Amino acid sequence: MTPEAPAPNRSWRQPAVLTAALLSVAAGFAQFGPAAALADVAAEFGDVAVDPETVEQLALSGTVIGIGLSIIRFASLGSLAIAGAADVFGRRRVLLFSCAAGLMLTALTALSPSYWAFVAIFALGRPFLSATNAVAGVTAAEYTDTKNRAAAIVLIATGYAIGTGITLIARWAGGEGLGFRGLFGLAIVPVLLLPFAARKLRETRYFTELPAEQRPAALGRVPRPWVPRLLLLCVLTSGIGLITGPANTYVFIYGEQYLGLSIGALTLAGLSTGPLGLVGLLLGRWGADRLGRRVSAALAMVVAGAGGILLYSGPVEALLAGYLLTIAGQAAYAAPAGALDAELFRTSFRATVAGWLTVAGVLGASLGLLAFGFLWDQVGPATTAWLLFTPAALAGPLYFLLPETRGRELEDDEVAGRP
Repeated sequence: MTPEAPAPNRSWRQPAVLTAALLSVAAGFAQFGPAAALADVAAEFGDVAVDPETVEQLALSGTVIGIGLSIIRFASLGSLAIAGAADVFGRRRVLLFSCAAGLMLTALTALSPSYWAFVAIFALGRPFLSATNAVAGVTAAEYTDTKNRAAAIVLIATGYAIGTGITLIARWAGGEGLGFRGLFGLAIVPVLLLPFAARKLRETRYFTELPAEQRPAALGRVPRPWVPRLLLLCVLTSGIGLITGPANTYVFIYGEQYLGLSIGALTLAGLSTGPLGLVGLLLGRWGADRLGRRVSAALAMVVAGAGGILLYSGPVEALLAGYLLTIAGQAAYAAPAGALDAELFRTSFRATVAGWLTVAGVLGASLGLLAFGFLWDQVGPATTAWLLFTPAALAGPLYFLLPETRGRELEDDEVAGRP
């Protein structure tokens, strides 16, 4: 039986929010694996060519890698139904189940006999990992009041970032002996800790007090009056995904096998994003609470896009500076966008909205990965970055078409009432 839920207006430091963040750590560790170990996967299943001036030097071509990564990203579309189930069965139950399923399937990829088998197995687990992060954000938002909500969203984002950092450290520390198989096999470790997390994670009071008749009759359904608002947010979320998908995923293989950087150098670069990412998260929280959710999210999108363009402009120095700038923009985006997403919709379909926005981010990132890999083969990474990231960054000001929710509680007629 689910423990009795505490009062909703609480600090972001309470055990349930901290536990949700720990589950995001596990999801981040598992989800970031294909990006961190992409060179190992390509080397295991491909043939290395000899031309150091083109992308054919990769063990697998940019197009093949892009297709595989896009399939994995597209698999996250299944997270809509999983996240939507949290509006029917509760945040706690779905969060624990999705985390366990995603981690176990990730561990199973260690047994992959081929590249496409690796893609297929990881794609099965991806929806559960994406849903874990989405429902963790909803849980954190519903546990906190307006003064603490942005901080709680920051904590969830920080947890995910810590998970990616653990992936980088594990790959670096394990060296060639660990390989991608050992790295993905480590995903079984957090599964063993889930029973302890279950003791601290309680159902949110917003859900427990929601009358059964107000819960959605069909998974994925959002009432018609809120659809235009949701569509606009989906466009914006796709835009940030179009930037961060290629920027976060191709950077390691670009640096390692295109610019000739060592695994150690790339690991240090990845770890150095931790402090800057934390600064970005804190700036995003400050902006969300002081300047407003909309302006902070819009500015962060522009910064992330500019960083992505710089990242792939050529020199090693540009890669490092651009990667750090992209991480800062992405981190600063999390708090204002996450708080706004939760505050613009009602409890009865808030998790479903989170699922739709996850889908939108997946579509944006998948399109970005596929297009980036294809265009890389045709015109090179620098031109590709300009073509993809510029329009996505310029979409940021569309946030001003949405109502501002700073300083409003979820129970204030469910923030904005009826659109």
